[in-house]
Amino acid sequence: FRHLENATCLAHGNNPVCGDMLMVYLMLDGDGRITDVAFQGEGCAISVASASMMTEILKGKTSDEAKRLFEGFHDLCTQDDFDMGRFDGCDEDAVERLVMLSGVKEFPIRVKCATLAWHTMQAAVDGEEEASTELETPL
Repeated sequence: FRHLENATCLAHGNNPVCGDMLMVYLMLDGDGRITDVAFQGEGCAISVASASMMTEILKGKTSDEAKRLFEGFHDLCTQDDFDMGRFDGCDEDAVERLVMLSGVKEFPIRVKCATLAWHTMQAAVDGEEEASTELETPL
């Protein structure tokens, strides 16, 4: 939970359903590897916990690995028939942490809380300045 000076990518994330607002900062090296990541903002416990876990999980990963983890995590939280094989080749510790948050599937309104930081990270990597869970398909 900090401002990252000289971030190479950053985006503002908003979950209008419960008022979560985050700023995600990333430092990518020339090869697209995340050398540092941080966030600031306010939100519910799920949103803040997910953002904090995300910053720990993504350090040292490539932007492609980050995208794969995000997509898998999102589907894990939204699909009843999710195939854990989608995480094959991913950091096992990262996957284990993400599985802990996947219980939000039982409370669909909370999926947006758990995935906000991840949506925002992906927006930052894609060069977008804003991310909103409002654009996510309702569950």
